[in-house]
Amino acid sequence: MALALLRSRAPVGIQAAEVMVECDLGPGLPTFAIVGLPEAAVKESRDRVRAAIHNSGLEFPARRIVVNLAPADLPKEGGRFDLPIALGILVASGQIPLIAVEEGLECIGELALDGTLRKVPGILACALAAQAAGHALALPLSCAGEAQLAAGCRLYPAANLAQLVAILRGEARPPVTPTLPESTGDNGITLDLADVRGQEQAKRALIVAAVGGHHLLFSGPPGTGKSMLAARLPGLLPPLRDAEALEVAAIQSLHGLFDPQHWRRRPYRAPHHSVSAAALVGGGSQPRPGEISLAHHGVLFLDELPEFSRSVLEVLREPLETGEIHIARARQRAHFPAQFQLVAAMNPCPCGNLGNPIQACRCNPGQIAQYRNRLSGPLLDRIDLQVEVPALSPDYLQSASSGASSAFWRARVHTAREQQWQRQGCYNAQLQGKALDRHCAVDQQSQQFLRVAAERLGFSARTYHRLLRIARSIADLEEVESIRQEHLAEAIQYRRLANSLATV
Repeated sequence: MALALLRSRAPVGIQAAEVMVECDLGPGLPTFAIVGLPEAAVKESRDRVRAAIHNSGLEFPARRIVVNLAPADLPKEGGRFDLPIALGILVASGQIPLIAVEEGLECIGELALDGTLRKVPGILACALAAQAAGHALALPLSCAGEAQLAAGCRLYPAANLAQLVAILRGEARPPVTPTLPESTGDNGITLDLADVRGQEQAKRALIVAAVGGHHLLFSGPPGTGKSMLAARLPGLLPPLRDAEALEVAAIQSLHGLFDPQHWRRRPYRAPHHSVSAAALVGGGSQPRPGEISLAHHGVLFLDELPEFSRSVLEVLREPLETGEIHIARARQRAHFPAQFQLVAAMNPCPCGNLGNPIQACRCNPGQIAQYRNRLSGPLLDRIDLQVEVPALSPDYLQSASSGASSAFWRARVHTAREQQWQRQGCYNAQLQGKALDRHCAVDQQSQQFLRVAAERLGFSARTYHRLLRIARSIADLEEVESIRQEHLAEAIQYRRLANSLATV
C-alpha cells in the first residue's frame, strides 16, 4: 500500500470543514513535501512527524513522501494535521492495517517530538462535525473532555502516537475518558444586586434588560454605581440552554478558553477602551472571533463608552441589529454568531459632573458637544434602555434600602424568559416582523398614546419598535398577558436619556 487517505478538519468560522489528508509513498530519493496551501506551522509538521514516529518506536519510511491537504484552496494552519499526516504515513507504509482507518475515522492532534499528543483549539466544532457525518474521531486525550459534548460521537482518545497506533492495531483499548463534570450554570455569581443601595430606576432597568435581553446604557457622574450595576447583570440571567451552551463552548474552544467545569456559564466580557476594531469584531488572515462573539449569549460591558474610538464603536451597529458577524478576507470568509447583550457606561461630560448636585461641572458647551459626538445617533438608537444614574448624597445612601437579592430577581427573570420561549421561541429583544406585531399588540388607546409620544419626542421607526419590545418585557416581568399603557409609559422613560444625549 503506497497511498493512504485520512480525514481531518480545519476551522472555518465556528464550523469545521472536512480536509482529506492524502499520503503517497513513491520511488525516488527520500523527501517529504506537504502541499495544499499549508502555512508555516503546517510545513513544520515534517520535522515533528518524523521525530514523533522515530521516538514512538515506529519506522519512518525512507521514501519520497508527498502529503496533499485537500481541498487545495482552503488555507491550512496550526499543528492539528500532525496526527493525520503521521497516521497516513504509517498506513501507507503498512505499519497500521488499512481496515483500521477505513470506517470514517477522523484524526486531529499536534505531535510533540517524543510522540505526545498535544491539545489543539477548536476541537468541539470538529467533534460536532464528525458526529453529524457519522464518523469517529481520534484526538489527544487532553481534548476528550471537551469533545464529549458532541453526544454520540465515537472517540478514540490517546495520550501519544504509540498508544493510538496500538489502539488501531487492536492491541490496546482506548483509555477511559474522564467524565465531564456537571456544570451548574450558576454564572459564577459572587456579586449581589442587594449590594447596590439606592438607584432604584437603574436597578429596575437592569432587571427589565435581563428579562428581554435588551441592550442598556448607564449615564452618570463617576462613582454612582454604573459599573457595579453592570457587573451584576450576569447574576440575573438564567443558565444557558443546551443549544446555547454548545454554541458558546464552540466559540470558547477556538480561543482555548473552554472550561469543562463552567461550560454552561454565560460569558461576561469587558474589553478595555483601547481595544481595536479587529479585536472587538474579529478578524485576521484566518478569521477568528472577537470580543463580541466571545460574549455570544452573554454580556459585553463597555465602560467609559465615549473613550472608545468612534471607528471601533461603529462596528457594533450591524451585530447589535442582526446578532451576526460576517468577515470577508481575500482568501476566506467567516461567519460568527454575536447575539450578545450590550451594557455600556459613560459620564455625561468630560469632567463627569454635569447634573451633579454635589460638584459643579467645569465643561463648556463645546466640550460637552464634542464629547457626546463621539457616539453616533445610529449607535445610540440601537441601545434599547438608556438610563441616568444620578449622584446620591451620603445621607440618602445610609438610609436607602438594599432591595431584593439577585437570587430573587433571577428566579423572576427565569420565569419571564421561559414564558417568552414558550410563546414565541425567542427573547423579546429578538422579535421581528409579524412576530413583533402578534406578540406586542396593544389596544387602540395605547396605540394613540404611543403615537403621540413618538411624534412629540421624535422617535424613529426603530425606536418605536424597541419601545414595544421593552413594554413586552415589562409586562412579562409583571406576569401580565397584554401590554398596557403603563408599560408603554415606563418604556418611554427609558428612552428620555437618548433625547438629552442628542442635544447639549
